[in-house]
Amino acid sequence: MRSPFKQEDGISGPTKPLPKFADVVVIGGGSLGCQTLYHLCKLGMTNVVLLERDRLTTGTTWHTAGLLWQLRPSDTELELLAHTRNVISSELEEETGLETGWIQNGGLFIASNKQRLDEYKRLMSLGKAYGIESYVLSPAETKDLYPLMNVKDLYGTLYVPKDGTMDPAGTCTILSRAATARGATVIENCPVTGIQVKVDDLGVKRVKEVQTAYGTIQTPCVVNCAGVWATKLGKMAGVSVPLITMHHAYIVTERTKGIQNMPNVRDHDASVYLRLQGDTLSVGGYEHNPIFWDDVSDKFAFSLFDLDWDVFMQHIDGAVNRVPALEQTGIKSTVCGPESFTADHKPLMGEAPEVRGFFLGCGFNSAGMMLGGGCGKELAHWIIHGRPEKDMYGYDIRRFHHSLTNNNRWIRERSHESYTKNYSVVFPFDETFGQPQHEERPLPPGSGCVFQERHGWERPGWFNRDGHAPVLDYDYYGAYDVPKNTDYKYREILGKEYTFDFPPHHDVICDECLTCRNAVAVFDMSYFGKFYLTGPDAKKAADWLFTADVNKAPGEDPCDVCLGGVESDLTVSRLEPSPAHLPLTPESNGEAYYLAIGGGVAQHNWSHIQAVLQDQGFRCTLIDHTEDMGMISSIQGHKSRVLKQTTVHSCTHTLSNFSSVRAMRLSFVGEMGWELHIPKESCQPVYHAVMAAGAKYDICNAGYRAIDSLSIEKGKGELLISFKALEAQKAEGLKVPMFGLETIFRNSVPVGLMRSEFGFAIDKTVGYGYICNPDGGVVSPDFVRSGEFALERMGVTYKATAHLKSPFDPEDKRVKGIYG
Repeated sequence: MRSPFKQEDGISGPTKPLPKFADVVVIGGGSLGCQTLYHLCKLGMTNVVLLERDRLTTGTTWHTAGLLWQLRPSDTELELLAHTRNVISSELEEETGLETGWIQNGGLFIASNKQRLDEYKRLMSLGKAYGIESYVLSPAETKDLYPLMNVKDLYGTLYVPKDGTMDPAGTCTILSRAATARGATVIENCPVTGIQVKVDDLGVKRVKEVQTAYGTIQTPCVVNCAGVWATKLGKMAGVSVPLITMHHAYIVTERTKGIQNMPNVRDHDASVYLRLQGDTLSVGGYEHNPIFWDDVSDKFAFSLFDLDWDVFMQHIDGAVNRVPALEQTGIKSTVCGPESFTADHKPLMGEAPEVRGFFLGCGFNSAGMMLGGGCGKELAHWIIHGRPEKDMYGYDIRRFHHSLTNNNRWIRERSHESYTKNYSVVFPFDETFGQPQHEERPLPPGSGCVFQERHGWERPGWFNRDGHAPVLDYDYYGAYDVPKNTDYKYREILGKEYTFDFPPHHDVICDECLTCRNAVAVFDMSYFGKFYLTGPDAKKAADWLFTADVNKAPGEDPCDVCLGGVESDLTVSRLEPSPAHLPLTPESNGEAYYLAIGGGVAQHNWSHIQAVLQDQGFRCTLIDHTEDMGMISSIQGHKSRVLKQTTVHSCTHTLSNFSSVRAMRLSFVGEMGWELHIPKESCQPVYHAVMAAGAKYDICNAGYRAIDSLSIEKGKGELLISFKALEAQKAEGLKVPMFGLETIFRNSVPVGLMRSEFGFAIDKTVGYGYICNPDGGVVSPDFVRSGEFALERMGVTYKATAHLKSPFDPEDKRVKGIYG
């Protein structure tokens, strides 16, 4: 390691005295720490403190490239990036009179193949919903814009004129000054040595104080913005922070003639970026064999690692191919520092489930500067109001099941894969290659199930006609002397999925959907969360938590309810009081409720409900039996009633105790349906009983790809849009694949975004979305009926028809069992 900075002689200890108490203590003076502090003050807090163990920007922020791209394949991220850009480019300067170092030189994305250009066209169309200016350029137009670029191997480029770069040090300095002007305290040279946690009268762990060698600060709220040191800081409070630290590098070239004023470049296919710095370029990227930093040093401040040229050289090759003049340009300096990465390449934010008052703002996967403003604002709102303003579920630490946050193997494998695929094309049906940590396998191998993985949980995606395709141990793409998996059927299947057209097994999903509509299908939903709410105040808690009246008679159909807010969608059943007979009938001497919750949000819902019980002081207990129980048979379709009756009869002979099956009338797909909730050890017998009983009705297995299609076809009460190709194309029988985030236009004005799938029963692509009135008026039924709607996909506009009710079964007859 080497250090370009030397501490001034005689400087030791904190730069300011520590206060006795603070409403919030932010730990870490990088991008996220400074942005969070600033936005807390903007929202009216004054008694807030930022502690930095060395100097502001220590660790990662000081050496970051500082790029800001406005377009990413996520509507939430576009909004976060837009706020960062506004703070850096105008808000801070207007407030302080100081320049942050923002340079608007534009951004250029390089496409070397058709699929990459299609991805860029999707980004361009998405950006129109937010007013982001962008253009798809031909190779010749790209050459005119960037004369030094080699365009011989290009398909095209995406040009975003208002992208730019930030100065990390200048930005953080001005953020801290703006915050202190509003009453905040910034203390440097003050390492945190401990975080004291207390247990209250209800047994809840809460933050009590922050400890340093120079004193303590009593506080009810700590924000962990410690970057690569976030895991160590979390351990001080008993909080697991699932991130991995890796070496991340770039080089700075000597002066390159003719490069001035050129846009920043991302050549995703070569996994390299070129960032303009005056008349030089910074060159970096993401390799398949990054170096892990397992022993994170507490003494590492404004320090760097020696660059490993064997690892980095691939980026030089990519840069020289794109800008040939670089082959004759020297290297002025190298920068190789630590960066933190996470299992899904998304940050870790929100209140930790283990300790109340301990918030996370870390794990930013080298995007801390560009996401810092938006995320700092959301985190500040989260702290003050208990929730963010935007849909931050993809960043919320509660997206990870508690068994994963300290599972080092899973974190390491997923973080490596996320790092390696950072510049990969983002396809609609991409999946990971690592083993899931919660395997739900009541389905036999012969079923041909192709599984999906959601935050460590396994669930059926669709059913391959060519048989079983097992997921093998993660091979690190052949890096680190790990043998690369060969003849890997699962990888071959996923490779065929990588398309923006209909996937090659589109007809398989069609069969699953139409069998559900016309006969009966079985969905294994065992990965769902299964919770029990019991205790003297269970009824009070249920009335407080859920939007629907859940106090039906025991045994009646469950309620489909939302957690207030709307926090989640789940089903709740009221149970008879009973002695202990777990897992289906837990011991209860009062009211008891059974909660079934989508597996991907189960940990989030668990944490939210627990927080409400704690804050309101309800005397009740939430019990998790997710891994003790299966939800093997969600039987949906025309024949589900007779199949359920036959299966019940069969189960009485299959299981020694029929009370071990709970049948509930529910549907996720707009058909009459039933769910069978079963102890885990009984899943296989019940599954075989269902399939045997359903053989005469042409029963089939179906997965979540079918659920996505069936449920969106039925509609959820939002504006529904079915659309067709332009008339000339329609005459040729063209069906247009859309996968979501298409921009909705009303009378040629962008008014919203779509969530889209193909509806096989109506034989059209269908989607739903929320729209706004660009004039600020009410979005009424007349507003919808009077407009001419269109959608844009990859730069092409398609006429669309808006529906206020689902075009499929608009009167909801089928879910009531009314067929014919």
